[in-house]
Amino acid sequence: MDSKEQLNLIKRIKALAETGLVYTENDYDKERYEELKDISLKLMAFVADEPISVIQDFFMPQQDYPTPKVDVRGFVLNEKDEILMAREGIDGKWTIPGGWADIGNTPSEIAVKEIEEETGIQTEVVRFLGVYDKQVHPHPPEPYYIYKLMFLCRITGGELKAGFDMLDANFFPLNQLPELSEERILESQLKHLFHLAKSSEAKVYFD
Repeated sequence: MDSKEQLNLIKRIKALAETGLVYTENDYDKERYEELKDISLKLMAFVADEPISVIQDFFMPQQDYPTPKVDVRGFVLNEKDEILMAREGIDGKWTIPGGWADIGNTPSEIAVKEIEEETGIQTEVVRFLGVYDKQVHPHPPEPYYIYKLMFLCRITGGELKAGFDMLDANFFPLNQLPELSEERILESQLKHLFHLAKSSEAKVYFD
């Protein structure tokens, strides 16, 4: 079992402990769920090779049933079938535009908003391409459990320019991709999204 599989099991243990804390009314059970949660955090710190204090500070106290976080991204092609990408300020690598889902916005609204904020390009959503469960794909390990929603979007206007928290924005052909921010997107996913976008069958991928 590799470190990613170990981390996914630890996330599951943590989620079960937090679910128990949300629903139990028994003090005895609550104490056991707290202990189980503490153990999961210590295991997570060990696998991630980080101090336990860093792991504890990373998570907000869970007050409700724990669910995956949602990442929404837009897949945009220009007239040359080049892919619209933004260069992340955090790691200096490239990804398709997107970010965490915002409460109060629909997923499609978030995709359009993130594309314009990160690249200056205005778009409209054409269709939903699919949802990736990050644990099923070879992304680097991380503490959160994440679903990634992918929308195909069409250019309607705007001017190509990097957003305030981005280093650059540009279009790239599929066979000449820049260094990718693999926490956010993988080359295999870009190839898959390109295939879905160009397909006449309008299939929707899941998992």
